[in-house]
Amino acid sequence: MKALITGASSGIGRDLARVLAKQGYHLSLVARNQQELENLAKELREKDKVEVQTMVMDLSNLENCKELYANVQDVDILINNAGFGDCGNFSKTSFDKEINMINTNIVAYHTLMKLYLIDMKKKGTGKILNVASIAGFMPGPLMSTYYATKAYIVRISEGIREELTKEKSKVQISILCPGPVKTNFNKVANVKFHIREADSMKVAKYAIKNLNKGKFYIIPGLDVKLAKLGAKLVPTPLISKVTYMVQKRKLER
Repeated sequence: MKALITGASSGIGRDLARVLAKQGYHLSLVARNQQELENLAKELREKDKVEVQTMVMDLSNLENCKELYANVQDVDILINNAGFGDCGNFSKTSFDKEINMINTNIVAYHTLMKLYLIDMKKKGTGKILNVASIAGFMPGPLMSTYYATKAYIVRISEGIREELTKEKSKVQISILCPGPVKTNFNKVANVKFHIREADSMKVAKYAIKNLNKGKFYIIPGLDVKLAKLGAKLVPTPLISKVTYMVQKRKLER
């Protein structure tokens, strides 16, 4: 069994690798931080006796995504996890950073999903886990681009799920939608959370447990489940107002 994990050098990605290694999966791990990848690979080889392949790649580059697919075949689980955010007024945030975010959070996910899903359907087996966010269910003033990227992942995954269901395919797609998690995300996004942050290992264990159960929406934590319900029931303008107040507190100013 083999799993491919992007954004594997830290946070949820790193802990997903640890959980799958304990279940005997051989791993292909992708990230931009070579040293952290090598440290993780050494840890997993020694502790869990699994094969670990590491690739240092910037997946905001479409050609790198294609190269990754060409070099890593026969994947049983694809975990799209690489991504980052940014916080600030849309008219003031960095255009270049936002385009890089869109390429990483959307284009890379889309490309790898497309390529590996075709292979999985031919084999009649396989699982795809897209790491989205509770942000994907609501508007996100002051983090508008990030929220929009996660909404894309939620919606495309929902659509693909229905296609697979109608085809009676045994290939599975799921989305992991956590709230704030203690990871490097906060530093990259230039935010400070003022609400409870989940432990990334607990999120990873919960994710794999529910992936193995065949769940589509994987939402760790009662508070996050309630937030998803609220996003469905509460009028969008009100959600925008509340979200704006929450995001404003995050800004490091």
